[in-house]
Amino acid sequence: MAALHITKVAVGCSGFEALAGRIAARATGGTVDVTTRYRPTRHAGLIGGSLYWIIKHHLVARQTIVDFVPVADAPRWIIRLESALVPVQAWPRRAHQGWRYLNDPDAPPDLAHAAGGDALPAAIRDELAALALL
Repeated sequence: MAALHITKVAVGCSGFEALAGRIAARATGGTVDVTTRYRPTRHAGLIGGSLYWIIKHHLVARQTIVDFVPVADAPRWIIRLESALVPVQAWPRRAHQGWRYLNDPDAPPDLAHAAGGDALPAAIRDELAALALL
């Protein structure tokens, strides 16, 4: 069965490096917790899939979803993600509220895989993505 993925806007992040810094600062024990008000309806099918981050109207990175955990004494959920942030080929995607699901064929490839293994420096990657060339 193919993996199911979701997208989320990286609010306040100006680029991949800003998101990477935020993730690194919040990582503990190989995972990162992201708090959300509502658990995605199809949460069971998302475990093992990825959360794709949107920055400046482009999917730019992904993290593997480990689990969904309720927050004690609060109407919120924790999305537990692997701390590894994987850059992906920048694909246009509008900002949104709520959850948007992606099936494997609709998800962008990892950047190292798409570029034949040659990873670009973050500044060049962000500039090319802004110009819709990557």
